[in-house]
Amino acid sequence: MTTLRPVYLAGLLMLGSFLACTVQSIATEEAPRSFDQAMPGYQYRFPEDHGAHERFRTEWWYYTGHLTSANGRRFGFELTFFRRGIPPAQVETLPSKWSIQQLYLAHFALTDLEGGQFHYTDKISREGLGKAGAERGRLRVWVDRWSVLMDGQTPPHQQLQAATDDFAIKLDLVPEKPPVLHGREGISRKGADPGQASHYYSLTRLATGGQVRIGTETFAVSGLSWMDHEFGSADLGQDVVGWDWFSLHLSDATELMWYSLRRADGSRDPVSSGTLVLADGHAQPLNAQDLTIEPLTYWTSPRSKGRYPQRWRMTAPSIQLDLNVESLLADQELDTARSTRVTYWEGAVAASGQARGAPVTGRGYVEMTGYSERFTPRL
Repeated sequence: MTTLRPVYLAGLLMLGSFLACTVQSIATEEAPRSFDQAMPGYQYRFPEDHGAHERFRTEWWYYTGHLTSANGRRFGFELTFFRRGIPPAQVETLPSKWSIQQLYLAHFALTDLEGGQFHYTDKISREGLGKAGAERGRLRVWVDRWSVLMDGQTPPHQQLQAATDDFAIKLDLVPEKPPVLHGREGISRKGADPGQASHYYSLTRLATGGQVRIGTETFAVSGLSWMDHEFGSADLGQDVVGWDWFSLHLSDATELMWYSLRRADGSRDPVSSGTLVLADGHAQPLNAQDLTIEPLTYWTSPRSKGRYPQRWRMTAPSIQLDLNVESLLADQELDTARSTRVTYWEGAVAASGQARGAPVTGRGYVEMTGYSERFTPRL
């Protein structure tokens, strides 16, 4: 989310919308300049940068992936953790373990492709008394019993777990490529103004194994996952009404990330961009003019009435890419009324076409916001 990834954009706007609606007693006016802005020259350090960055207002850890059981049953999953910092001037002054300095939100979705079912839920919690949190300097984030943790193995493994009565995952992820930095000069631009950006990197190819549970049935699964981590403090431009974000694992061992910020007049914001990750792990930045996406078919949600694209033609002559991307299940819409209060579509997709003169196939995820209603950034 679908949003700045990340959406790099997802967390920033979703959390802003949530806070504007639900914590007015804490933050009732524009946040003071008490958080760092994402500016050129940021130097990443790993594994420390996998942890929390509380100098920035908003942060998220975003996981998506495709999994297959031994008997061929296919699943897609999304597990996302958001952190939202409260400006110091708006934090309660009375000492209390329940004082709100950080809010944590999480989304969890599972697509059962053979069963044709989409399951999702969401949560919100505060850091008081250890109910939720994110450590600095290492990857450990949790909301209640949903969590992601990186261990000390070489290479390091990431353990993801989340469960409800109806569905659950318990997964082990191992990176096959180093972190990929998006954008230029250490920032991913989300607008033309200074500081209107985020620090954004991904682990684009994570070998994944573990378990998926649907109801009372548990499946041993394996597959590939994608992790986004993004942090920043700026708002989107006022004319941005939504965005589309794509992440694709292609069969030639490359990966593609792309996000388009959509304006009210239907045009694409010129800061829209992406990254092609080559088989050897090197990243090639893509500018707005490098790639074109044409929606071909649509699905209308019976609940929100949002009309979402379901099939796309993706062309990028500069990298010799021509793909058809198609949703694997139409109804992968989330209504996060219990947390970020945003209705968006995020789901499993498949791709096929040509890359650098050779046929390729692929799988991935697409996030779309602003289709059920205009997305209004209220931070």
